[in-house]
Amino acid sequence: ALQLARWGVTPNQLVWLDAPPSAAYAQAQDLLVRLGALNDDGSLTRHGQAMAELPAHPRIAHLLLRGQSLGLAPMACDVAALLGERDILRGAGADLHSRLVLLGGEERAARGAQGGVQRARQLARQYRGYLRGQPEAAVADPEHPRWLGALLALAYPDRVAQQRRPGGAEYRLANGRAALFSETDSLMKQPWLVIADLGSRQGQREERIYLAADFDPVLFDSVLAEQVRQVDQLDWDEREGVLRAERQRKVGELVLSREPLSGLDESARTQALVNLVRRKGLELLPWTPELRQWQARVALLRQLDLEATGTSQWPDVSDGALLKGLEQWLQPYLGKVSRLSHFANLELAGIIHNLLPWPLPQRLDELAPHHLTVPSGSSIRLDYSEHPPILAVRLQELFGLAQTPRIAGGRQVVKLHLLSPARRPVQVTQDLANFWRSTYAEVKKDLKGRYPKHYWPDDPLIAEATARVKPRK
Repeated sequence: ALQLARWGVTPNQLVWLDAPPSAAYAQAQDLLVRLGALNDDGSLTRHGQAMAELPAHPRIAHLLLRGQSLGLAPMACDVAALLGERDILRGAGADLHSRLVLLGGEERAARGAQGGVQRARQLARQYRGYLRGQPEAAVADPEHPRWLGALLALAYPDRVAQQRRPGGAEYRLANGRAALFSETDSLMKQPWLVIADLGSRQGQREERIYLAADFDPVLFDSVLAEQVRQVDQLDWDEREGVLRAERQRKVGELVLSREPLSGLDESARTQALVNLVRRKGLELLPWTPELRQWQARVALLRQLDLEATGTSQWPDVSDGALLKGLEQWLQPYLGKVSRLSHFANLELAGIIHNLLPWPLPQRLDELAPHHLTVPSGSSIRLDYSEHPPILAVRLQELFGLAQTPRIAGGRQVVKLHLLSPARRPVQVTQDLANFWRSTYAEVKKDLKGRYPKHYWPDDPLIAEATARVKPRK
């Protein structure tokens, strides 16, 4: 990505044997922006040009150049050499300080590590030959061990890590991921680290820390200030159920400090409420079974239209569409919500019903009615929670009805759940005529044995429907 920016081209302007994966290329560009190599428009900065001229990985090039500008060139070259070689002290814990001491000291390395140490020293000398010029703002006491963490943070701003609990093995990285020590290590005493080498092996769920150094977060106030961003955050305190507004200083996903914000902007406050509903789901709102039935009724009419013509005047009121459009239909009503419990006070029925422009509310009752009147005279509630809608009715109340009832202007046949006198299902059908013709005789025989006092005519099509044991004389 750095070389393409140097050439002034993008991947789609070149012919590739294997094109760079778009997600990986985007991540590379994001890192280069954080390293100061790219402008927001993707063009190369002066610093990026200097990085591209060094024969090193962009992370290492940035470390070298910034290290030189801070008067830390000798340490920066040693650190860069250590990062460019295999670990010269394998099995000696994760602390990179011990490697730095070995590399810069006169003592001889163990026999197995001698080759690696010599290669690293040679690479460090090469890096020193590449760096020219004087420091721009030399730091005090350039030999202090704290600068190792600073140099690593320059190369790996995404791997600055904060311990989850004191003395624990697990750390959270600035990129939002987690990493841990697989065994007890002296660095576990440190609340902050910068991780130089991490990875996962087959069968491991979390990434393991192999090389790291302790880190002083005070450096974010000085030489690493460019890595800090200020964010005004409005979110919910899950434990207390109240909206909190605070100004956070963050490095990636890690929060360095917080301070309360007063005088909230109303639109920002209600947007935070919308975000909460979007995150937790619509069940946060005071839904009732009746409202869910209304939602299903509208959805049925919309579906029938779309199947017939591809368009519909009925709006999409599915949960997905409602979540997507919260700013339009819900946000205007959130002015009095300041606690989680206040959502229960919303007049959700009125808010939801406003989604139907006139005359659709009247058409809804006509085409997808709450109830259907059956031959017995009873008004039976339809259940729209399934498709097709269900009409659960006692068999005796349908005597004399030849065809299955329909709704939506005749476009939708309902599903009949035919019930016994004890309101237990005895048959499910969408073809009532066929039931009378082919199945009723067997059902009648069974029901007559179980409910002998009830009315079981031989010909249900000419019999009188009843909601009683027997029809009135």
